[in-house]
Amino acid sequence: MLREAIYHRPKLNWAYAADKRTLHIRVRAKRGDAEQVHAIVGDKYAWEDTRWTEPMRKFASDALFDYWETAVVPPYRRLRYAFHFQSKDEELFLTEKGFEDALPEHSLEFFDFPYINPADVFAPPAWVKEAVFYQIFPERYANGDPSLDPAGVEPWGGKPTPGNFFGGDLKGVLEHLDHIERLGVNAIYFTPLFEATTNHKYDTRDYMKVDPQFGTNEQLTAFVAACHARGIRVLLDAVFNHAGKTFAPFVDVLEKGADSKYADWFHVREFPLRVVDGIPTYETFAFEPIMPKLNTEHPEVKAYLLEVARYWVEEIGIDGWRLDVANEVDHAFWREFRETVKAANPEAYILGEIWHDSMMWLQGDQFDAVMNYPFTNAVLDFFAAGKIDAAGFANAIGAQLAAYPQTVTETAFNLLDSHDTPRLLTLCGDDERRMRLAALLQLTFPGVPCIYYGDEVGMNGAGDPDCRKCMVWEREAQNADLLRFYTETIALRKAHEALRGADLRFLQAESGSDLLVYARGAAGGERFVIAMNAGDAAASVAVDVGDAAAAGWTEAYTGAAANASGGRLRAALPAYGYAVWRHAGT
Repeated sequence: MLREAIYHRPKLNWAYAADKRTLHIRVRAKRGDAEQVHAIVGDKYAWEDTRWTEPMRKFASDALFDYWETAVVPPYRRLRYAFHFQSKDEELFLTEKGFEDALPEHSLEFFDFPYINPADVFAPPAWVKEAVFYQIFPERYANGDPSLDPAGVEPWGGKPTPGNFFGGDLKGVLEHLDHIERLGVNAIYFTPLFEATTNHKYDTRDYMKVDPQFGTNEQLTAFVAACHARGIRVLLDAVFNHAGKTFAPFVDVLEKGADSKYADWFHVREFPLRVVDGIPTYETFAFEPIMPKLNTEHPEVKAYLLEVARYWVEEIGIDGWRLDVANEVDHAFWREFRETVKAANPEAYILGEIWHDSMMWLQGDQFDAVMNYPFTNAVLDFFAAGKIDAAGFANAIGAQLAAYPQTVTETAFNLLDSHDTPRLLTLCGDDERRMRLAALLQLTFPGVPCIYYGDEVGMNGAGDPDCRKCMVWEREAQNADLLRFYTETIALRKAHEALRGADLRFLQAESGSDLLVYARGAAGGERFVIAMNAGDAAASVAVDVGDAAAAGWTEAYTGAAANASGGRLRAALPAYGYAVWRHAGT
């Protein structure tokens, strides 16, 4: 076995407390090297009396490695352990000291998980695992109160530009809660609602006030209550990395320069504040002069923003925060932010916008989840763009599953498009069949799916501002078949725990192939098998489900008996077609 490929460390995603009693332990090996891996475990203070051997399962693979995992319940919440690798012609032991040909007699050289402290257990809100989110860009969802329209508002459904307005507001969303509820969505994520000058509201003027274009704080409180009455949670967008050019402290600095009492609220390189050759003399989001970066290490800034975080959760009743540009804010601030939010509501969901490896924010002291863009990219590369084959997709997903603890995977925010990207249908070349495959994968995958408003009725649009079109409400202009697909698939997910849990196994994902088959759910319990043809030619699948008769399998959407023979589920899939089978378990 290739020793250089074997890796473990007793922290992060490699050894972690899944709950207050259970440890998950993982180790990596070269793909295909090990046939069996076992963990030799026991209590460090009673090693001889408590020692036992725990088999490990291969839970994920990527292009280079296999990842093995086991769940252990230590007798006294602490664990010492080593690994035993076996191949056809070799066996090998790994301790913290290194590789051994035989297991050492004493355990002092073994890996050590000192203690499962309950305060250290990563525990996102339980409700999030059951959630299906719906992202709303409020300026473009529905105009319910024309009296709130800003000057120069344009007729609903016109062509969006970076600076125009169509009058969407909270009353408009409230009037369409029936649509949201019928879709099966049980959580709403709003892009910013706070007062600002732009249509997107990421340039905050007043963090304590709903933008008058959308309504009032009292209206938002009533809206949240109406959602809660329907079992729908509400998540707001917080822009704490930067403010807007009309934010009162920034206006003061613009006027008074270094003499402003707010001068240290921002990162100023040179006074007076100005733009030189396109680069502001103060730190901003990107190089946007209207978005000055806040100094979140400053005690007054910190106190102000933490009060904002508390107010909307405790007094308005929102269910959590999505944090814009979260990776550019210091970790110390986010730790205090979490303490503040969880004190206001322990079940509040804290979601960070991070586009890359996010392990440093997901250790239980900062965020509950991040926007899972690596998932987004893998799904789009396979289903929408055809950039990778089935093996490439499975490898990308395997790497992601191994990169985070299971508890993180279960509440990861899985999106396929948003106000920041082209719409899913456009990314799929306006091919509805490709779009359905991508959405089916999203809605049968571990984590929390989020649908961008209008995708369910067939809206398209390239990047900003085209992806921010007005919601289509005319029934004749909506794609009724696509809406039915989303509604039925969301209902399928919500009805079956197997589609929401963490267990996922690829049954077929070959190099050079467009056929993808994966299983959800554990043996003995409820199971699903999903087959997808991401190619432009018809294909047949025959899936070995480990049952000589393949008895008890049904078509998941209809309940009809599955086409099964010889221990295999069988289907003829058209181009970009799919089949979903279910077994109720034993």
